[in-house]
Amino acid sequence: MQKFFKSLPFRLLVGVGLGIVLGLVANEGVMNVVVTVKQVLGQLITFCVPLIVIGFIAPSITKLGNNASRLLGVALILAYVSSVGAALVSMAAGYGLIPHLSIVSEVEGLKGLPDLLFELEIPPVMSVMSALVFSLLVGLGVTWTRSKRLEELLDEFQAVVLAVVTKVVIPVLPFFIASTFCGLAYEGTITKQFPVFIKVILIVMAGHYLWMALLYGLAGAYSGKNPMEVVKHYGPAYITAVGTMSSAATLAVALRCAGKSSVLRKDMVDFGIPLFANIHLCGSVLTEVFFVMTVSQILYGELPSVGTMILFCLLLGVFAIGAPGVPGGTVMASLGLITGILLFDNTGTALMLTIFALQDSFGTACNVTGDGALTLMLTGYVEKHHIKDGKAVR
Repeated sequence: MQKFFKSLPFRLLVGVGLGIVLGLVANEGVMNVVVTVKQVLGQLITFCVPLIVIGFIAPSITKLGNNASRLLGVALILAYVSSVGAALVSMAAGYGLIPHLSIVSEVEGLKGLPDLLFELEIPPVMSVMSALVFSLLVGLGVTWTRSKRLEELLDEFQAVVLAVVTKVVIPVLPFFIASTFCGLAYEGTITKQFPVFIKVILIVMAGHYLWMALLYGLAGAYSGKNPMEVVKHYGPAYITAVGTMSSAATLAVALRCAGKSSVLRKDMVDFGIPLFANIHLCGSVLTEVFFVMTVSQILYGELPSVGTMILFCLLLGVFAIGAPGVPGGTVMASLGLITGILLFDNTGTALMLTIFALQDSFGTACNVTGDGALTLMLTGYVEKHHIKDGKAVR
């Protein structure tokens, strides 16, 4: 029992609970401090994310040898198929359920967060997508040139990043999550805005769990391994994703969770988890499709045509691969699709952003947890094709 109280899931849950309670009773002076703490911790975590991406992806690619290019292609296909599949399932559910729902869109009485006491900017050395591309190119380049010195340097850099994750990122996460939920409670989002779309949010959350179950079922069938040996370790990552609303910010915890699984190969964890955190957004895609259909029904009195929605889903899968793993990253990256293909006006776009933000945390949690299933598929792939762990023939 004492071990549980010291565990990361317990600390994260305590952070959520204390944050909500504080947000409900706090005055403006207290919230000035809270929003400032949240901003500083958020900047610190954001700064570390590109380092984590480089520190884990680049060294893992060098260990894959000549198989790196092939595995990268497999990973991209898995991420795209998962996202588009989730989108199409959500579209089918939308046509079946939305016409029968009675949804009210007016929400009033929300409070604004007070100003920061001070603003501390800690810009990352590069964007997450730049770090991802840098990692892929450097890793492939080292593999092609067979540079032993750079390979050893990347291994040492990975050890440094792992120390930063263990001693800095993970310890501050409970405080960041507490400040996030404190802000939501103070604004009134939890008590006022959430009930407005309770029906669609519950439907979408059910969709998340069904899609994750399908992904893990397929991963288990393909790899021949028990998917529960992955799922059972993902509790801390799920809770962290709910609190941070960011796949990128959850990356450190996700790596730790996946690393505990006895059925995932370590080199696939180091390669797949950081990569999928940036290109696999199945939960966010599933959510966005259902919500754009809901907004269309509310504001314009009808659902988009089937042809329009299929085109939207296929293109959304592409945009999801390039979307940043940050809060609202998927919907922000796809605003061009929402306005260009679905022809939403400013009101529709604003309403879409609002209700997406209400459940963004659960969509992110689906993304992060689904990454474990795709990594299990990668593990099955390398074993079926006899690709050795870190000792691939060059």
